[in-house]
Amino acid sequence: MRKTRASADDSSRNWQFRSVGTERNSKGLGMSISVRAKTVSFDHDTMWVDLDDGRSLGVPLVWFPRLMRASTEQRENYQISSSGNGLHWEDLDEDISVEAPLAGRGDEARAGLQAV
Repeated sequence: MRKTRASADDSSRNWQFRSVGTERNSKGLGMSISVRAKTVSFDHDTMWVDLDDGRSLGVPLVWFPRLMRASTEQRENYQISSSGNGLHWEDLDEDISVEAPLAGRGDEARAGLQAV
């Protein structure tokens, strides 16, 4: 299976992503997330989430200050929910839904706070 890696533009930190698609639900046409996280990895400034559809989602760490400031050991100590839709770091008290980065959203609870 061929993997597609997409990531943030390093100069602007703007996330570029492809829509997952739409499907009809009980309330009409709308966004539906049907992908699940399989693994999580990190490089210097990006969190990579490998999805079950073969894509890898690259998310700038500046979107998630707790992860950005965390040690390598803390970042690697994560759990994927049984549904595959949630990521959890117990040591950091950090929870991220797969839907948020797919929709281009970072840490909304700490929006406006500068990462140090």
